Amino acid sequence: MPDSPLGTLAPRDFLDTYWQSKPLFIRDAFPDFVSPVDANELAGLACEPDVESRIIIEEGGAHPWELRHGPFDPSVFQTLPETHWTLLVQEVDRLLPGAAALLDHFDFVPSWRLDDIMVSYAPKGGNVGAHIDNYDVFLLQAAGEREWGIGHTPIQDEQIVPDLDVRMLADFTPDETLTARPGDLLYLPPRVAHHGISQSDDCLTISVGFRAPSHRSLVHSFVQDAIQQIPEQARYSDPDRPLPAAPGELPVYDRERARKIIRARVRSLLSDDEALDDWFARTITTPAPGRDASLRPEPLSPEALRDALNSGTGLRRGPVAHLAYVPHDDGTATLYVNGSARELAEATAPVAPRIAGRARIPAGDLVDLLDQAPVQKLLVQLVNEGVLELDEELGAA
Repeated sequence: MPDSPLGTLAPRDFLDTYWQSKPLFIRDAFPDFVSPVDANELAGLACEPDVESRIIIEEGGAHPWELRHGPFDPSVFQTLPETHWTLLVQEVDRLLPGAAALLDHFDFVPSWRLDDIMVSYAPKGGNVGAHIDNYDVFLLQAAGEREWGIGHTPIQDEQIVPDLDVRMLADFTPDETLTARPGDLLYLPPRVAHHGISQSDDCLTISVGFRAPSHRSLVHSFVQDAIQQIPEQARYSDPDRPLPAAPGELPVYDRERARKIIRARVRSLLSDDEALDDWFARTITTPAPGRDASLRPEPLSPEALRDALNSGTGLRRGPVAHLAYVPHDDGTATLYVNGSARELAEATAPVAPRIAGRARIPAGDLVDLLDQAPVQKLLVQLVNEGVLELDEELGAA
């Protein structure tokens, strides 16, 4: 596995001391770091139709802090001011395997919590204003320099500057100021204020964001899923109907009966731990609407896949690939792939931890399982479905 970016700090100590609690700045977390994307490539991505991108212009736009949404025509970049603007591109890990590989360095947090990699480019003075995020984030300086002003404690009730295109804190005084250079890493817990300003004309910052679904969205998802488990033929009934005191009254009998139905249904759904786990796993591995894995144009045979792995060609996660697994006490496992469950027998279950939650999978991590036909079948299915891809650049480890 890749080295930890936490330097001399043990992952357990990081989780105990800093995670969701206080910021941490690590100088040279990635020594001799080389960015997986440059400014021109990032601008090219921002012109593609299925890529989410933004430009924020502090000065020199139609109005202060103008926000523009992509996709952009390439000519837009010729008309931007020389300074004080920022380009931001989401899901760069989906678009560039080299960027996706960075996620493997953060394996001290379960992979389902990782959201995406956003990359920003800014000439000198470019920034998006002082703000807070509702999720954990690691900010890796990829090129140039950025000055960060950061708070030390989360803000519960922020005041926002009114009538701007962007959400900006109305009053922010940093507790600490630092300058990030290539390879430096800044961790910020949720709702800790920060303000990053480019100090050079080649400032690239990689943001590794984490998922933090709201309780409301989780409950909504569960209820929507639970509704499907209730038989359509189950209907309200009242065989021992008492005579009402008046036709317009809502009698105690009916109110009690409705309460009983709801409580019984909810109690049944909430008491089944396996069903709850299954709902949660399917939910967190379901791709965003409109995102689907693309089938491999030329299907790979089990023999071809085995030969490729034996020759040292590894695998990598496809552009739309959300995997997680749940091990079971009997040695089997359930592998969740893009919202669907696949039951793995005891002989096949060992493949789950080797492919789930990893952006790049060295061939050496799989070859010892290739003599089992079910493993070959599973891997070739995932490759042909576009969930996994052959990675020519990754040799046996």
